[in-house]
Amino acid sequence: MANDEATVRTVVREADSGGRMRWGGRTAMPTYPAPLSIEIEDDRPAASQSSNARWLKRLTQGLDLLSLLAGWLLAYLTVTASPFAGPADEMPLRLLGLTGGATALMVVASRRLWLARVCAVRSAELQGLGAAAMTSALVVLAAGQVIDYNGHDRYAVLGPSYSFALMVVCRASLTAWLKSVRRRGRLARRLVLVGADAHARHLATLLERHPGMGYQVVGICGRREDVIRHGLSMPWLGGHDTVERAIADTGANGALLVASALDHDELNNTARALLAAGRHVHVSSALSGISHERLVPLPLAREPLFYLERSTLAPAQLALKRIADVTIGLMMVVVALPVLAAIALIIKLDDGGPVLFRQRRVGHRGEAFTLFKLRTMVTDAEGRRADLERRNGRAGGPLFKVERDPRITRVGRWLRITSLDELPQLFNVLRGDMSLVGPRPALPHEVAQFDEELRRRHRVMPGLTGLWQVEGRDDPSFDSYRRLDLYYVENWSIGLDLAILCTTIGAVAKRSFRMAVTGAGAS
Repeated sequence: MANDEATVRTVVREADSGGRMRWGGRTAMPTYPAPLSIEIEDDRPAASQSSNARWLKRLTQGLDLLSLLAGWLLAYLTVTASPFAGPADEMPLRLLGLTGGATALMVVASRRLWLARVCAVRSAELQGLGAAAMTSALVVLAAGQVIDYNGHDRYAVLGPSYSFALMVVCRASLTAWLKSVRRRGRLARRLVLVGADAHARHLATLLERHPGMGYQVVGICGRREDVIRHGLSMPWLGGHDTVERAIADTGANGALLVASALDHDELNNTARALLAAGRHVHVSSALSGISHERLVPLPLAREPLFYLERSTLAPAQLALKRIADVTIGLMMVVVALPVLAAIALIIKLDDGGPVLFRQRRVGHRGEAFTLFKLRTMVTDAEGRRADLERRNGRAGGPLFKVERDPRITRVGRWLRITSLDELPQLFNVLRGDMSLVGPRPALPHEVAQFDEELRRRHRVMPGLTGLWQVEGRDDPSFDSYRRLDLYYVENWSIGLDLAILCTTIGAVAKRSFRMAVTGAGAS
């Protein structure tokens, strides 16, 4: 296994019948009876993984500090430029700014938002940053009342707003950069998978398809017959009792314990031994599609158990979601109308065809509706689809997408990169056919091929954007589509919607910027 930071060569020594050592090179599934030793030639010391983690933590802390300083400085300049503030007011204003920034920094630290395992969950990160902004606003309001400062209310609104926006943008930029680097095999944490069963295969596939998460499985420890039976093609490093040696020999710094594949004593003994050795320990729950927020710690006789909260779509939450859809949708329509008019003219001048593309889709409760889009393809696109079936990039299911689709027009390519072709769906949102966030509405012939489980996606409104659209870049397969859509249905919340919206805005802005700089196309 190799990456850009290190040249790694795994050599397995095996005793032949005469007692001599036979050397074998790299192999996907070793056929030797037991590994006697594993040597790693690595020009990067294993300790550098911990150094990388510390460096990334310090970088995140520095970005947060700069964001807070810039946010409160911008608020200071805004308020002091107001005719209601004079020179004599500037010193208490500076003190209030320092108080607000320090408060936000303490809240971020108390919520441990500088740890990768916390801020890796986008919704948790946004909620934490929002709590920091809200707390700093309340503290500045209270402090302003105490010193009786004129204009503190404006400062208490602007400072947290500016700093929150800057922290979100900086962290999103750092995350995007980090994912791109990790996709190339760098700055990844090496893990040994411990245990071999169907869930282990699921976890291995998940980590392989999502390298941007920053984990690299270097091998597996478990019963060899289980490894073979479940089709785990990574290097076999020995049984459960060889985990510590395997970690040391492969240069890993932690392990992922597959709880469903280990018995009680194996799981407990292995976890304790690794913790005593200072290793990172991840333990799977064997649950799939369940949000961590629904797992409530509920120890029983001091045993670490969890209570699993039910998934409920509360009427109040659904009403709030609809209010947000209408409110935000109306504001976006007002802003988008001039843009839509200009794009409509460009499309008409390009090839003289219709501006709008109408298509029947399946929505809430399985009811069909007409979806609106700006036309991005040639007028006979549907008739030419059969010729492109063999180039379908959505293998494993009924979805259809072709990279660099020749049916897309010059204008359409630009519209798709910027997602402006989806703007007419704001009218679908206002009509109640769609929501701003939800699973993308499928075509009737696609739904006809869905099984009963996947049709659960019709329990919620389809959306302009969804979880698959923002997280499916690493793995655009049908399996990913299925997993993420069902996860959204199972774990929907207002907080998750806000996280998806913020991520979508960042992704669209990034694609648009890249197109403007490089002129890159899209399919």
